[in-house]
Amino acid sequence: MKYDAKVDLKNKEEEYSFNEVAKQSNGAAWLKCGDTVLLATVVIDETEVVKDDFLPLTVQYIEKTYAAGKIPGGFFKRETKPSDFETLTSRIVDRSLRPLFPKGFGHPTQITILAFSVDKEADLQVLALNAASAALFVSDIDINTSVSAIRAVKIDGELVLNPTLSQLNNATLDLYLSGSKEDLLMIEMRSVGSEQVDTAFVIDPLLDPTLSAPLITKQVSNAIAEDELVAILEKAQQLLFENNTKYENSFTPFKKETNEIEYKAHVVNEEMVVYVRTHHFEDIKAAMNQMAKSERSTALRALRKKIMLKQEHWDEVTLKDAIEKVKREQVRSQILNERVRADGRALNQIRPISISTNILPKAHSSCLFTRGQTQALVVLTLGGPKDAQMFEMLTDDGVQNENFMVHYNFPGFSVGEASPITGVKRRELGHGNLAKRALEPIVDTKGRTIRLVSEILESNGSSSMATVCGGYMALRAAEIETSDVVAGIAMGMVSEGNKYAILSDIMGLEDHDGDLDFKVTGSKEGITAMQMDIKLGGISLEVLKEALYQAKEGRAHIIDIMLEAEKEIKLNDGVLPSSDFFHINPSFIGDIIGQAGKTIREIIEKFEVAIDIDKKDGKVKVTGKSKSRVKAAREHIEGIANTPKAPKIEYKVGDTYKGVVKKIVDFGAFIELPDGTDGLVHISKISDQRVEKVSDILKEGQEVKVEVLEFKGNKISLGIV
Repeated sequence: MKYDAKVDLKNKEEEYSFNEVAKQSNGAAWLKCGDTVLLATVVIDETEVVKDDFLPLTVQYIEKTYAAGKIPGGFFKRETKPSDFETLTSRIVDRSLRPLFPKGFGHPTQITILAFSVDKEADLQVLALNAASAALFVSDIDINTSVSAIRAVKIDGELVLNPTLSQLNNATLDLYLSGSKEDLLMIEMRSVGSEQVDTAFVIDPLLDPTLSAPLITKQVSNAIAEDELVAILEKAQQLLFENNTKYENSFTPFKKETNEIEYKAHVVNEEMVVYVRTHHFEDIKAAMNQMAKSERSTALRALRKKIMLKQEHWDEVTLKDAIEKVKREQVRSQILNERVRADGRALNQIRPISISTNILPKAHSSCLFTRGQTQALVVLTLGGPKDAQMFEMLTDDGVQNENFMVHYNFPGFSVGEASPITGVKRRELGHGNLAKRALEPIVDTKGRTIRLVSEILESNGSSSMATVCGGYMALRAAEIETSDVVAGIAMGMVSEGNKYAILSDIMGLEDHDGDLDFKVTGSKEGITAMQMDIKLGGISLEVLKEALYQAKEGRAHIIDIMLEAEKEIKLNDGVLPSSDFFHINPSFIGDIIGQAGKTIREIIEKFEVAIDIDKKDGKVKVTGKSKSRVKAAREHIEGIANTPKAPKIEYKVGDTYKGVVKKIVDFGAFIELPDGTDGLVHISKISDQRVEKVSDILKEGQEVKVEVLEFKGNKISLGIV
């Protein structure tokens, strides 16, 4: 392969070829970085123009298993539906490149990125965007701006840019940014939770080896403070400028001659705009107060029909555009000039919130979270390690298990649409992934599998953030410990010239007519996850910092409401599995298990629990369907472990001892000797006379005098004296 351009970047080098393969596409880029090879292609349909006012762009990132020397697992030995990683990567590339297309571009466009060879240390999401941007830049489409991606991570408190995959796996902060030389276009961020030694409870292991430092840990979310995040963004933005300058200088000689294509002439009829402003301004304000999307659409449609009765010669589609323009002007003007929103709220005001927990009697836990006209029913199910989702990445050596899952469903009825429920769409997968990234850092699964399912029942503004809030409450309604209280809030912005307004808890109308879609989750102290798409081409870091602090204020308000609701939680006891984790001195494990497992079986049967014991470390896990039974089982086990051991006796044939009858069986009775050791009195050794039933002579709990008759391996044979 002949490479046309070599780009030296921080911690890596990328090589590009533009003229060797896929020559019939409008633009193609073959990217090699280390042992990773990607091909990105851009194709437009020049014969068709979409009439509606949207960009018909489709992005597909596709991995081939041969790229890592693998054959697809399962029954079918051919790549089938996209994995979650492929879908999420496609979404990232789409959101980053969509702002580059000229206004009025209406030709169906397909961007395809194929992974042909994969290095185990490669950051495929960064490389996928870089390859796609290169293909778009050298294509014959009138796009002359490069967009690239940077990943910034924190490892042991130090900032690392463009990390390897091994470094990423050890990071406590994962920040993915895309942008051009001038503008930051998209941010995806998550903190990564970790276990840390809880120094407040460290006890000298010489005094109590079961409480040594390695065993006393706590979950830490590693949420990042707003000021620190902005400082990292500032460094990353400078690197984006340097990288994109290198890309544009390297790619410009290979750009194809621009193909003159027809753009959609989206011109609004000013006569209609003036008429609507003059005669129906109040009608539009009234329609804006219909906050639900379906209600607002119905009101605007009724207004359009009303006007058409008077202006029969007008084109209804053109009138629709005029009404839309007046509506957008009013929404933005009212926010910027009057500092009041369409529903009468102040810029930083949160809509009313109500929270109900455990409303589903047979679910392990549930929460109905309602904020304004957005409502999420989040349901939690607890499982064991075997219930984890198995998955395999191209860069993995083997199969991984996902023990914390968030699944998000968005049915059409939530926005008043008469549409059937089909398979999971990209948006649903993306919103579920955002909620997962928000909550995962605060949860230690402790050998469990946790699945959260968010059913969106009503939507008017950021149902993903309602999923985060409802998800946290569902965790607490299942009595799962969390290291922080986490909430989510959707932020927006409207700007004209030097004037701007930052909006807290945006609704659908403000998302549609605003310039920024900014979702941020976290505790009162810091951020655990963030997602931002900028519609106007860029945002200054000072404005972003202001938005982050306004979001922090909004989160604190929501968290206070959630904490109050937490006090009212009533567990679904009897349905909710309960688990307890604790440590005992490993020297007592034999006593808890008992001879041939007798003691532990008795505990399991008596308390109806499952018990797992790590014999080496003394870790004990007790699981059952009743919290009270799990607690009682723990107390029983700790009672055994805390009972001073009687010194072991060296038994000899002929010695006599007093013992207690522990259990009667058909062939004899088990006797507990003074140091807790069990011996067996056979039915033939109970009396000099013939004994038909052991229970005729002995009773459980009866004290008897016995003689040691013989040893059979570890078993002691006794006789009644």
